[in-house]
Amino acid sequence: MGKPSYVNISTTINIKNMVCKCCIRVLREDFEKASIKVEKIKLGEAVISYDPDKINFSLIEKIVKQNGFELITDKEKLLAEQIKLAVIELIHYYNNANSLIRNSDYLIEKLGYTYQYLSAIFSKHENITLEKYIILQKIEKVKELLDFENYTLSEISYMMGYSSVQYLSNQFKQITGVSVSEYKKNKNIERKPLN
Repeated sequence: MGKPSYVNISTTINIKNMVCKCCIRVLREDFEKASIKVEKIKLGEAVISYDPDKINFSLIEKIVKQNGFELITDKEKLLAEQIKLAVIELIHYYNNANSLIRNSDYLIEKLGYTYQYLSAIFSKHENITLEKYIILQKIEKVKELLDFENYTLSEISYMMGYSSVQYLSNQFKQITGVSVSEYKKNKNIERKPLN
């Protein structure tokens, strides 16, 4: 009699710092190169299956770390990462939604906790306040919109939920150290990665 065939282990892993579709592609490719089947993958989470006779979990951790990510096992850290992904999703992927719903309402509905609780957990694990993180993400989105020059500053202000162009301009200068017009002239000012 031959060796009995072993059923693959299927597990869900939570991953910190996955912030864009490129992250999904890179991780999927590296898992598949290592004979780890990716059943489902989205920002912050992957469902994988593998043969435990050939693959150990330390290889999975190694692949995740080599790509600049981190496995999350702590519940609070997982929630902080879900908050980060929800902010990125709202600001960077739901372009006009930000002017229609408040950030706090979106996070409360998406994650099912009070804004105060989400804010406290986020600050504890990310070393930045949730409000400041949202502002930084909004400014990065504003930079992206300015780079493509398809919108006026007034349109960008509305899209990003600012009460006025002046408020956007003031916040932009406060965060970047340059005015909007200086930013548009000087293409050497780089945008920051989402994470």
